[in-house]
Amino acid sequence: MMTELSLNVLDVAQNSVKAGASLIQLGAVREGKWLTLTVEDNGCGMTEEQVAHVTDPFFTTRTTRKVGLGVPFFKMAAEMTGGDFSIASQVGVGTKTTAKFDTAHIDCIPLGDMCSTVVSLIQCNPDRDFVYRYEIDGRGFVLDTREMREELGDVPLDTPEVVEFIREFITEHTNGVDGQAE
Repeated sequence: MMTELSLNVLDVAQNSVKAGASLIQLGAVREGKWLTLTVEDNGCGMTEEQVAHVTDPFFTTRTTRKVGLGVPFFKMAAEMTGGDFSIASQVGVGTKTTAKFDTAHIDCIPLGDMCSTVVSLIQCNPDRDFVYRYEIDGRGFVLDTREMREELGDVPLDTPEVVEFIREFITEHTNGVDGQAE
């Protein structure tokens, strides 16, 4: 099992990259004690059979190993808190993974460092677009790399100065939202 939920988000988002997604939308939304994490993409999608088996640790589409534990662990982490987990997918359209956690439950794993997760995804996949939404009880912010590309022109998203700007933007806005939640 992962030590932070942000690492589960990273794992699922990497699956989106491998599925050929050009747009990956990440969400961390808390309403009261419930935290909902989403990863939605416009990748190749999965068949109904693949969706039915994706939470089985002995089912994987990878050829490099015979088990795939990321999604089953994510599902288990949500369900251990009394939350739920779902995957909706359509071939040629994309996939949406949703995990809901009761943050007041003793078995709830900490959210962890979503800033580093998002920054890593953008930096390592500068040819993809990411939308990150962070919200607590209706207050939040959105980071959209499509908007950044419009402003930056030909400057790549993995340029060190741009990466640092993204990190500072997420940190500042997360702290602002978290500070209002207290």
